[in-house]
Amino acid sequence: MTTRTEHDSMGELQVPVSALYQAQTQRAVQNFNLSGLPLPPQFIQALLQIKKAAAGANQQLGLLDTGISQAIINAADAQLTTTDMQQYPLDIFQTGSGTSSNMNVNEVLATLASQSLNTAVSPNDHVNLGQSSNDTIPCAIHVSAALAIQQQLLPAIQLLQQRLAEKSAEVGHLIKTGRTHLMDAMPVSFAQVLGGWQAQLHLTANQLQQQLHQLQALAQGGTAVGSGINADPRFAAVFCQQLSSNTGMAFRPADNFFSAIGSQDTAVATSGALKTLAVCLMKICNDLRWMNSGPLAGLAEIELPALQPGSSIMPGKVNPVIPEAVAMISAQVIGNDTTITVAGQSGNFELNVMLPVIAYNLLQSIELQANGCKALAEQAIKDFTVREDNISKALARNPILVTALNPLIGYSKAAEIAKQAYKQQRPVLDVALEHTSYSRSELEKLLDPARLSAGGNMA
Repeated sequence: MTTRTEHDSMGELQVPVSALYQAQTQRAVQNFNLSGLPLPPQFIQALLQIKKAAAGANQQLGLLDTGISQAIINAADAQLTTTDMQQYPLDIFQTGSGTSSNMNVNEVLATLASQSLNTAVSPNDHVNLGQSSNDTIPCAIHVSAALAIQQQLLPAIQLLQQRLAEKSAEVGHLIKTGRTHLMDAMPVSFAQVLGGWQAQLHLTANQLQQQLHQLQALAQGGTAVGSGINADPRFAAVFCQQLSSNTGMAFRPADNFFSAIGSQDTAVATSGALKTLAVCLMKICNDLRWMNSGPLAGLAEIELPALQPGSSIMPGKVNPVIPEAVAMISAQVIGNDTTITVAGQSGNFELNVMLPVIAYNLLQSIELQANGCKALAEQAIKDFTVREDNISKALARNPILVTALNPLIGYSKAAEIAKQAYKQQRPVLDVALEHTSYSRSELEKLLDPARLSAGGNMA
């Protein structure tokens, strides 16, 4: 590898000629060869947005030469347009403050700005002016998560809700056997089933919207420990104005920089909302898998789209692959939440020291769930069909329908009818006709599954 000599406060170091980064990044490359997992592009792009806004704020405040400021802004824009991830090679398992990644971005932008001006631009004195890794990395966590939730996850949840509403309009009138404890229960309509899923998604989307507001409060301006040392007192507000203008999202300075730097409570709470969504998606996926089970020996209430062969040995087998994949996404997100929870406890005095792993897991959870919601919407919910023949047969023989007669004949008598109907494998209506004084037409009305799915006292 052809190298060049770079310097930092610890001395000389050889850096690849093709690298835009400088000595501090190279030291981190050599020191943190742990996982091969880099920080996500969304996080790097958030750092680039931060550096762009900081340069604009420092120029506006008269703290940075206009030429240098504009060169940094231009370099950030170029990297935002085409983010060359080879220039951001650092492992997520690095110094807990993320200093190495902050300096990585500082150095890349300093190199590009220096090349455009043909004069030296410092990664520390110019690109990092008025900033510290200790406020920049927490800020990047909030900015990247907020943008990803707003631009990716919430639209994906909305798409899934829309597909559920469309499917409900198509098949919502159909009635199926309800189940509690995986055992036959009172009938429900597909509109009720799909509506329940929609309500779950609505609640989780509301939780995420609430977290968005908290994520828009930024640590930038607190610098090293929260006191704002070496930052102009006006910097935080002007920075947020610049960032809001550049991203289209309304960011604001945190109410307390010491809290914003010393803790990651907002990230933990956001991860909690993502975990709630994971639990919601897991429930939907498992319901789909159960209803799709069969096609002969299972419930066979619905038929999911056949997307690919399901077995390397059993010809003709087709599996519910999308619900299975999204269920695994949910498991990953729940695991990520545990990591973020543990990392959130590492707020030691004035700084949390597990910031990179929080950023990685939080952004992975958001991206996975956005993709999972879209897959469920377009590859499972949109085109599944209902096996009307199967749900009708099961309904007619469901002894639990006798529950509707409780107010008329009492629980004990109804239980006897249900047990006999189940034992003899006969429709409950026929058995009730033999053991009550009601006519067939009266029983047909009393035991009508569609009527019973409406609830209330039907006697």
